[in-house]
Amino acid sequence: MVSMLTLYSTDHCTLCEQALDWLFSMPELNGRALQVVDVADDDGLLQRFGERVPVLEVDGEEMTWPFDASLLRRLLTR
Repeated sequence: MVSMLTLYSTDHCTLCEQALDWLFSMPELNGRALQVVDVADDDGLLQRFGERVPVLEVDGEEMTWPFDASLLRRLLTR
């Protein structure tokens, strides 16, 4: 089963940029699709995530920054 990965972020967010760099550095993500969603483009997402960005969602499971590498690996292999 291929995991769905979505990074909720926004422009001009240093933590979001760090999270994206961190994700790109993980070999476990090679060949996987990562959708990046700007919460500022959607009022509902902005209300839901607001100050919590960046948030990584993997198959419905949410992680806030800083992400936990071991948890991410477990989510990707279940």
